[in-house]
Amino acid sequence: MNDSITLKVNVDKLIMQALEEDITSEDISTNAVMPEYQKGQVELICKQDGIVAGLNVFCRVFELLDDTVAFDMRAKDGDFVKNGDLMAVVTGDIRALLSGERTALNYLQRMSGIATYTNSIVKLLEGGKTTLLDTRKTTPNMRIFEKYAVKVGGGSNHRFNLSDGVMLKDNHIGAAGSITKAVQMAKEYASFVHKIEVEVENLDMVKEAVEAGADIIMLDNMSPEQMKEAIRIIDGRAQTECSGNVTKENIQNILDVGVDYVSSGALTHSAPIMDISLKNLHAV
Repeated sequence: MNDSITLKVNVDKLIMQALEEDITSEDISTNAVMPEYQKGQVELICKQDGIVAGLNVFCRVFELLDDTVAFDMRAKDGDFVKNGDLMAVVTGDIRALLSGERTALNYLQRMSGIATYTNSIVKLLEGGKTTLLDTRKTTPNMRIFEKYAVKVGGGSNHRFNLSDGVMLKDNHIGAAGSITKAVQMAKEYASFVHKIEVEVENLDMVKEAVEAGADIIMLDNMSPEQMKEAIRIIDGRAQTECSGNVTKENIQNILDVGVDYVSSGALTHSAPIMDISLKNLHAV
């Protein structure tokens, strides 16, 4: 998301939808106090310690409203910023600065909150072999932004969408009739470049998934003791992932289990926003 092509192809249409949601016909407040063009400046100020993510998206909001806007950036994505830090000075048409403020901040606050929360969990996993993953439990039309923020925070992305890979969950297995049948059907249907991941809930399912030839076995809502036994059974024949209500508060329970990956929906659905403001708007 750091290049202009990615922004134009994947992001501009989403930002425009967000702006259209906020400005259905006009910005009445801004048009009342600023009926004509006036060049102005406003400061982007951090009001909470954390990891910043989404500055390029923040800037893009204003660029779509004012092609003359300019940015004096004092921070970049991935930086740890502190309460009171000046992160950027934005110069442009005051009407665009006022109308785009909330949409730009919504993206930046949300993405920075996710990056900050993700980073706090990544630090808990330091020194181990387990990689932190996100999930598809994202806000509709925000996935590209939220998954990018996870990466800025030091986490890794699971599949981006349903076209990315095969994941056979409980209902897929139920539809197929068994793990063995589901894996067989997936191998026959999917391209050879796609790995096949199977969600299991008990040790019998672990054994069947291994014997069926699953590439990745997801240990869903298992106790640490069950996961250790599952890893013993798998014995390196598949990669392992654990999931199921994993949060910052309980992730320590799996630190010594030895899974390859841990996925957490909380990274995107429960991270609080980071407090960031646009202040001190004035004409120049």
